[in-house]
Amino acid sequence: MVYITSWDEFADRTLQLFRADPESTRYVMKYRHCDGKLVLKVTDDRECLKFKTDQAQDAKKMEKLNNLFFTLMARGPEADTSEVTGKEHMDAQPPKKGRGRKQ
Repeated sequence: MVYITSWDEFADRTLQLFRADPESTRYVMKYRHCDGKLVLKVTDDRECLKFKTDQAQDAKKMEKLNNLFFTLMARGPEADTSEVTGKEHMDAQPPKKGRGRKQ
């Protein structure tokens, strides 16, 4: 089992792995306090993808990946993931104008 060093590559490959076989794919997150490392592992018993980090900024990325997996598990592997990533959702909201109601 080799660790993937790039977060983007890890996220893309885990999504491909989950969409290929959602019934047998497992996602494990382990934090070792003594080492200060977070290890993420996604496997389907044929392929194992691992990512290890000790950076606090990667916790936000991990949270987004968790939300993405929750969405895919709840809605199915063909679900639109743009809602979770927030790319289109932020553009769809109109900008707020003013500080109150105008009559």
